[in-house]
Amino acid sequence: MDLLKFTIGVIMLMVMMISCGNNNQTANHETTAQEYPVMVVKKQDANMQSVYPATIRGQEDIEIKPRVDGYIDAIYVDEGSVVRAGQALFKINSPSSEQALTSARAAVNSEMARVNTAKVDVERYRPLAEKGIVSEVQLQTYENAYKTAQAVLEQAEATLKNAQATMSWTTVTSPVDGVVGSIPYRKGSLVNSSSTLTSIANTGSVYAYFSLNERKLMDFLDGVEGTTQYEKIKNMPPVTLILSDGSIYEDRGRIETITGTVDITTGSANFRAEFPNKSGKLRSGTSGKIVIPKTLSEVFVIPQHATFNQQDKVLVYKMEGDSIKQHLISVQSMPNGLDYAVTKGLSDGDKIVSDGVATLRNGMKIAVKRELTASN
Repeated sequence: MDLLKFTIGVIMLMVMMISCGNNNQTANHETTAQEYPVMVVKKQDANMQSVYPATIRGQEDIEIKPRVDGYIDAIYVDEGSVVRAGQALFKINSPSSEQALTSARAAVNSEMARVNTAKVDVERYRPLAEKGIVSEVQLQTYENAYKTAQAVLEQAEATLKNAQATMSWTTVTSPVDGVVGSIPYRKGSLVNSSSTLTSIANTGSVYAYFSLNERKLMDFLDGVEGTTQYEKIKNMPPVTLILSDGSIYEDRGRIETITGTVDITTGSANFRAEFPNKSGKLRSGTSGKIVIPKTLSEVFVIPQHATFNQQDKVLVYKMEGDSIKQHLISVQSMPNGLDYAVTKGLSDGDKIVSDGVATLRNGMKIAVKRELTASN
């Protein structure tokens, strides 16, 4: 009996010792908080940029069409040639124009003869009328015939000038300085006023066209100084052009116009920026991207890996004592694609967990592994 009591006592003592050991291990585990890096946020200015696809056009991009019907007799330029205003581009063989010119010249000659004849009649009958040999009515008839012949001659001369002008159109010239586009027709081709012989792009300066949707348009205009659209355009910063190969064009441009209405179909407004093109590097019809810079003042720049998403919302874990708490923030992506500019949700001097947020939970206690500032 005593042996039984002794055995029971030993077992109870061992159970108590094991229990105490487990409690100590649990307590030690609970008091050892995991370490995380923490960032102290400070207000600063952030250089932002917006990128939009753009189409490049010449300052003057003109389709060249013949003003007469006929066959192409000669082509004086080649595709890609640089031409000056007034330079001959094509020669059109237009039989109808030649015939009209020949007829007009013949009509002028005929009417000149009629005028001369009427003039002779007036000069012959005037002395006779003065002497009373013929009546004044007869003289007046010859004078009226002379005036009529003069009017018909003037009409024929006007027709001749029109025919000469039409004949001059058989030589197609460039209306502006620029670069010749593609030439779809060749010598011998039949063309008319609806045929596009080529195009001339004046690329001394070029226009880059791009568009913003209604929401982005409002945000963009709100961030520019000025009360009217004209004032805002004048205050807009210079823009950069990224070419199709990814290189940056050496000269910066300026936004010149914004359409006054938003397109109902696309829900966007069109912008036009002008770029100098002294080297001729930019070609009409090519594409690129417009980069519009923007500075955000008094914001917090934090790494994107310090944030997490819940239902399309961006949140961070902010330190409150030795614990962390979720906080909703408003952000804009930085151009480097790695950071956010925080516009709402943080205050100067707040501490946020800068890494390892996927392993955290709201209200969890942590230890500070290292403390950095946003500028680091």
